[in-house]
Amino acid sequence: MASLAGDVRAPGLREIAQLLAPFPGRASFVTRIALMCALTTLITSAYGTPEAALSAYLVFFFNKPDRVTSIVTSVVLLLLVTVIIGIVMVFAIFCIDVSALRVGCMAALSFGLLFVTSASKLRPVGAIVAMIVGYGLDELGLAPIGEAATRGLLYAWLFVAIPIGVAIVVNLVLAPSPRRLACAQLAKRLRLAARRLTDTATDAGRAEFDACVREGDHQILAWLKFAKLEGTATAADFAALRQATASSTAILLAADLAGSEPAARLPAACTAHLAAMLEEMATMLDTGGYPVEVAVDVRDLPRASTLPPLAALVLADLRAALEGFAVPPSEAAPPAPVDPAPAHSGFFNADAFTNPEHVRYALKTTVAAMFCYLLYQQLDWQSIHTCFLTCYLVSLGTTAESVEKLALRIAGCLIGAAFGTAAIVFVTPALTSVGELMALVFVGAWLSGWVAVGSPRISYVGFQISFAFFLCVIQGAAPAFDLTIARDRAIGILIGNTVAYIVFTRVWPVSIAKRIDTALAALVAQWARIARVADSGARRALAAGALAQYGGLQQDLGMIHYEPSWVRPAPAWIASRQRVLAELGALEGPLFLSAGRAGAVADARLGEVARRMERSEDARADADLRLFPVSAAKDGIAPTVEEAAAHGKDSEVSALANMIDAVIDVRFGKIAIAARAAQPQETTIDARP
Repeated sequence: MASLAGDVRAPGLREIAQLLAPFPGRASFVTRIALMCALTTLITSAYGTPEAALSAYLVFFFNKPDRVTSIVTSVVLLLLVTVIIGIVMVFAIFCIDVSALRVGCMAALSFGLLFVTSASKLRPVGAIVAMIVGYGLDELGLAPIGEAATRGLLYAWLFVAIPIGVAIVVNLVLAPSPRRLACAQLAKRLRLAARRLTDTATDAGRAEFDACVREGDHQILAWLKFAKLEGTATAADFAALRQATASSTAILLAADLAGSEPAARLPAACTAHLAAMLEEMATMLDTGGYPVEVAVDVRDLPRASTLPPLAALVLADLRAALEGFAVPPSEAAPPAPVDPAPAHSGFFNADAFTNPEHVRYALKTTVAAMFCYLLYQQLDWQSIHTCFLTCYLVSLGTTAESVEKLALRIAGCLIGAAFGTAAIVFVTPALTSVGELMALVFVGAWLSGWVAVGSPRISYVGFQISFAFFLCVIQGAAPAFDLTIARDRAIGILIGNTVAYIVFTRVWPVSIAKRIDTALAALVAQWARIARVADSGARRALAAGALAQYGGLQQDLGMIHYEPSWVRPAPAWIASRQRVLAELGALEGPLFLSAGRAGAVADARLGEVARRMERSEDARADADLRLFPVSAAKDGIAPTVEEAAAHGKDSEVSALANMIDAVIDVRFGKIAIAARAAQPQETTIDARP
C-alpha cells in the first residue's frame, strides 16, 4: 500500500474483463433482478399499464444484495413517489391549462429541489425527485382533459408500485439475510489475510486484498444493524459480530505489513499456523456462526525475543485480534475516550445558505434541462424526451463526476440500443406470447445486471444498457417492432449529454480538486487521532474509517482526469496529491501498530505530509516536492525522537519509535523513487544537496 497512487483512467479490455469477473453472490443477485424485471413485464402486460419499460427499469434502483435493505428502500421509494405525485397534482391545478405557467412551475420546482439536493442530505435522490416532478408536469400538459390527466397520475403511481410489489415478494423469498452477507464478508477478509500472511496471493489476489481493505467497515456494520432489526441477530450476536468486524480490520493491517515489509515478516511455520486458524474461523463464519474462545497455541509461535521488534509487534497485534476476535469490550470497562470528530450537521449542510455553489448547481442543471425541454417541444419530437431526463441523471456536484457519468451513459445507451435493435430485428418477430417476451427481458436484464452490480467504475453502463434495451423490446402489452423508439431514445440521450457537458464545463465549472484537498486534510487529522489512541477498540474503529477515506481519495484522484484541461489542475498539482496520498498509505500500518507508543514520530511524519501539501500550492514547491529527498525527512525526525525520549519515554519505546521511523523511511524512499521515475526527463530537477 506504499506505492504511488495511480491514475484511474477509462479501463482497457483486460481491466474490463477483470471488472466483469464473477464474485460470490454476483450471479444470484443478478438472477433476482432479472426475475423481477420479467415478472414486472408480465404484470404490466396483463393490465396494460403504460410505460412498462420504465417499470422494469426501476427494478435496478431499489434492489440491494440483502433482503432487508431492498425492502426498506422499496417502501421508502413508494412513499416518496406518493408524495411527489401529490405535489404534482397540487401544482397541476394552477398551471395545467396555461403552457407558460406550467413551464415556469417546472423551472421553479426544479431549481428549488436541486438547491435542496446540493445543500442537504437529500443529495442521493434529490435530482431524481426533480426529474420526476418536471416530467410529470410535462406529461400532464399532453392530456386533453382534466380526467385524463388524473388517470395519468394514477398510472404513474401504478407503474412504480408494480415493480416495488414484485421486488418485495421476490426478496422475501429468495434474497439472503443481511447477517449472512456480513458473515460472508468477514470470512472473505480472513481468507485474504491468510493468503497475504503466507504470501501465496497472486497479483489479482493482492488487488482484491487492497480493495477489501479500502472498503472500510461501513457496509458490514449496516448489514449487522439490519440483521438486528430483522431479528436474525440477537443483541449478543450483534455485539460479537461488530467486534469481529473491528478485529478483522486489525488482522488485515497486520497481515499487510507482515507481507510487505521484511522487518515485519514472520517465520514460515508461524504464518502457516496463523493462516490455518484464519481459514478455520472463516469456515465458521460461512456457516452463519462466529468463532468464540479463540486460543492461539504459543507453542506454535516464536518467542518475541527471537523476532525483530516490528515482527514481534505484528505478532502480538495479530494474536490479540485473534483471541479477542468476537469478544465485545466489557461494559464495566468502557474504552478510553477519543478526541471527537467534527460533529455532523442537521438536514442542511453547514454552508447551505452561504456557499454559492449550491445555487449555481441548481441553476446550471435547471437551465440545461429546460433548454432540452423547449428544444423537443419546439421540434415537436416528443420521443426524444430522454434529453430532458439525461440532464438530471448526469448532473453531479463536480465537473469530473458529471463528465464521467455522461460518458458512461453514452456508452451504455449505445450498447443497449444496439442489443435492443438486434433483438427487434432477429428475435421479436419469432415471439408469440408474453412468456417468450418475459424470457427475452430476463436475458437482457441478466446481462445488463451483471455489469450494473459490479464495480462503480462501470456499473452505470449496466443501468443504461438495461434502460435502452427495455425501451426497445418492451413497447406495450405484446411484442412490437418499432425501430424508431431505439433511434429516438438514443438521439435524446446524446443531445442531453451534449447540453450537460457544455453547461457543466463552461458555466461555473467546479473542479474536484477542492474536495480532494479537504479530504486529504481530514485524513491527516484522522491518523493523528489514531496515533494517540491506546485503546484497541477505538483505534480499530477510527482506522476502518481512515482506510475507507483513503479509498475514496484514490477514486477522486483518478476521476480528475475526466475534467477538461481548462478545469483540471496542473499536472504538478496532481502529482503532489498522489505523492501525499501514497505517503499516507505508507504510514497506515506502522501508525496503527504503534498507536499510543510512538506519538512523536507520528506527529512528525504527519506534519511533514501536511506541510508539503500546503507548500505544493506554489508551482515551484510542486516541482521540488516531486523529487523530495528522503534524507530531508530524516533530518527533521531525529530531534523529535530524542524529544520523545526526554519526555519520560523509556528506552524500549524510544527504540520502537526509531524502528517504526526506519520502516517509514524505507517506504517513503520507494515512493520518492517512483515519483522520480514518473517525471518526464526534460522536467527532472536535481533536488539533492
